[in-house]
Amino acid sequence: MKIGFIGLGKMGYGMVEHLLELGHQVAVFDLSREAVNSISERGAIPVQSLQHLVEELDPPRVVWLMVPAGKAVDSVLEGVTPFMGKGDIVIDGGNSRYTDTVSRAGKIALAGLHLLDIGTSGGLEGARNGACMMVGGPREAYDVIEPIVRELCVENGYGYMGPSGSGHFVKMVHNGIEYGMMQAIGEGFELLESSGYPIDHEAVARVWSNGSVIRGWLMELAAKAFGKDGRLSSIGSAIADSGEGRWTVEAALEKGVAIPVIAGSLFRRFSSRSRDNFSDKVVAALRHEFGGHGVAPADGGEAKS
Repeated sequence: MKIGFIGLGKMGYGMVEHLLELGHQVAVFDLSREAVNSISERGAIPVQSLQHLVEELDPPRVVWLMVPAGKAVDSVLEGVTPFMGKGDIVIDGGNSRYTDTVSRAGKIALAGLHLLDIGTSGGLEGARNGACMMVGGPREAYDVIEPIVRELCVENGYGYMGPSGSGHFVKMVHNGIEYGMMQAIGEGFELLESSGYPIDHEAVARVWSNGSVIRGWLMELAAKAFGKDGRLSSIGSAIADSGEGRWTVEAALEKGVAIPVIAGSLFRRFSSRSRDNFSDKVVAALRHEFGGHGVAPADGGEAKS
């Protein structure tokens, strides 16, 4: 299949590499010409404009966006949809707020276009070798792109969630859960650090990753992080948040659902920027391992999302 792809950041670049390896033709656009030139050397079709990207595709056209949530999504949609036709499909694979997605889907539907929202998880490793995807939007559009989604994901790692916004809603809740899980891991290792025993955190994380009730990828990443720096002495404890945790708490407030663990982990991220402790270092290290998120230096400064 031939697909248009907009956004060659950390996740987008890896996804395009994966699509090319799967045998798909991919026309790519990004504001970074360096990124476009680099991926074109791997077989992607470089384009100079959004109009050019659409013209490279055959109906029903599929254009996949991997750009930051917010104004960037609106800007790309405004730039690409005028050149698309009835029945064409736009995919927002970023972490857009689900309410924004519902509004955008309604607007482009007036032109006969479909907007699919695909919450994407799995970090950089998933983008490159097999992700987890949660899809929302018109079912008829999902049926068209389902084969591509299936190829991009690990076995049983994707599904249709429902109408517009549902994919991003499910991903938002997923990220809220992620906040709570990482916070619990961080607090556990802080208690180990203060135990008075000569604890080897890498060894603990490795043991817990094999056979224990709390085994999983985050624990494996903890072992990896401690393997690089056993006391995480090279990084600061300030933790950035990219928005999904806040949106999860706001949605819970709107719907009257109690989520104290997730809310507490969000507030802890705020407090991490004005204090220094080991649990926050662990969370910052985990975020860096799975998503390449920036970490603050050990001598202070801000963390990047």
